[in-house]
Amino acid sequence: MSGFNSKSAAAGSAAGPGGLLAGKEEKKKAGGGVLNRLKARRQAADDSFGAAVTEQELLALDTIRPEHVLRLSRATENYLCKPEDNVYSIDFTRFKIRDMETGTVLFEIAKPRVSDQEEEEEEEEGGDVDVSAGRFVRYQFTPAFLRLRTVGATVEFTVGDKPVSNFRMIERHYFRERLLKNFDFDFGFCITSSRNTFRLMIENPYETRSDSFYFVDNKLMMHNKADYAYNGGQ
Repeated sequence: MSGFNSKSAAAGSAAGPGGLLAGKEEKKKAGGGVLNRLKARRQAADDSFGAAVTEQELLALDTIRPEHVLRLSRATENYLCKPEDNVYSIDFTRFKIRDMETGTVLFEIAKPRVSDQEEEEEEEEGGDVDVSAGRFVRYQFTPAFLRLRTVGATVEFTVGDKPVSNFRMIERHYFRERLLKNFDFDFGFCITSSRNTFRLMIENPYETRSDSFYFVDNKLMMHNKADYAYNGGQ
């Protein structure tokens, strides 16, 4: 899971082309606040989504859909969409990982609340801006993290002044060129100017690279990346 301005997050020693037709859309009921209707669809690496595709083939498409990224066999080297494709102003503001057995918080990242005045001052300062800032995060854990049986993640995100329908996240974790696990979540409908949270559990947390793809109405509009190291404290 990625999408924070922080480029690195360290845990303490206690240690976290194309051609397919889109499927029939399911109608979602309106809702907001805490997304208690979150549905997780964990799919095995050998699910039948068709032949594998390459990152270059997807970059050549006008629209990238869920069934496309589900056919990737390795982590991407580039982003498959632009920051400005996020026309809904979805912003991930908090991410926390904890050991599910002991309840110990391994680490927590949170974006500071920025006032309108501070935003105006930043815009006036101008200068060169890294358009990919906030799209990549590096997690650094101690070796003890690899011995944890189950960790839980809590994610908080906000929505801008446009309602979001059929919001879906697909997160794929790889070790080298091997897909370890695929997470597929339906958030449904998110009202405007809302703050939302969701939770997930990860068993045997040994992934090293991941891609997080976010779709609205089956169209890719956000892509975040992360990698993981387990040499903290050494």
